[in-house]
Amino acid sequence: MIEAHGLTKRYGKTVAVDDLSFTVQSGRVTGFLGPNGAGKSTTMRMILGLDAPTEGSVRIDGKRYRELHNPLRVVGALLDAKWVHPNRSARAHLRWLAKSNRIPMSRVDEVLDTVGLTNVANRRAGGFSLGMSQRLGIAAALLGDPQVLLFDEPVNGLDPEGILWIRRFMHRLADEGRTVFVSSHLLSEMALTAQELVVIGRGKLIAQCSTEDFVARAAENKVTVRSPQLGLLRTAIGQQGATVRDEGDSLVVSGMDIADIGELAAANGAVLHELSAQRGSLEEAFMQLTGDSVEYHASGTDADTEAALRAAAADLQPAGK
Repeated sequence: MIEAHGLTKRYGKTVAVDDLSFTVQSGRVTGFLGPNGAGKSTTMRMILGLDAPTEGSVRIDGKRYRELHNPLRVVGALLDAKWVHPNRSARAHLRWLAKSNRIPMSRVDEVLDTVGLTNVANRRAGGFSLGMSQRLGIAAALLGDPQVLLFDEPVNGLDPEGILWIRRFMHRLADEGRTVFVSSHLLSEMALTAQELVVIGRGKLIAQCSTEDFVARAAENKVTVRSPQLGLLRTAIGQQGATVRDEGDSLVVSGMDIADIGELAAANGAVLHELSAQRGSLEEAFMQLTGDSVEYHASGTDADTEAALRAAAADLQPAGK
């Protein structure tokens, strides 16, 4: 488990992380999302003791990182795939890490095999592609068989097979009861990978909840309706206070669920050719709730929309925030 309490980091007058509190539970993959400059990397560095917080604290299984003995056996991390001496081979790099944390040397070949680098284990890491470097970084994170794992942009440079592999691998790690905390800009991938989300903007917590709840509460769900009696249904649905939009040979309905629309069609004797839910996406929810937290804006943002987004974000705050 990772627990952050009132975590704050200032660089002069710049506040990179601002009174940030969240919990990352074991047994689930937790995504860490936020716009560029939101403070994600700084937060991860504070978790790992690479940056000291100005205020607040963060603990891994109840201890600060600096209190851990042989820390690679407790927490593994991939923050920078290129953090490796370019003249060292992949095997030599992992052996050096293993020796520094009293990890059995047998683990080196085990993790090289796990990430698919056995055939290039003796090649200089400086000649690796970004995808190979990512795999080596993941191997280093796994080396001590830790219970807590942090990954920052783990799929960068990976091909589709590699992306599918790391997604399934993170799920397997979580299923084993480990704590998995992963930051990524690939929201479509996070929608498939993360069961929980911690979302920040400008160093502050925006939401902590399940991925499903984040999308359901922040992104508007709609229903597509196709019928030979569209005019009849348009009028009947509108009378219920729902919003109806014509879209080709169908209606798109907001503010009314699929069951109620089906019952309304039956009551009015309307034939249905399609009645399907359009679920909001993680990308839509993310853009809505972080819209006022990005560093640069395009013009034309509506003030009423901004107010609605702030209200939605407040609904997603965990208790006590």
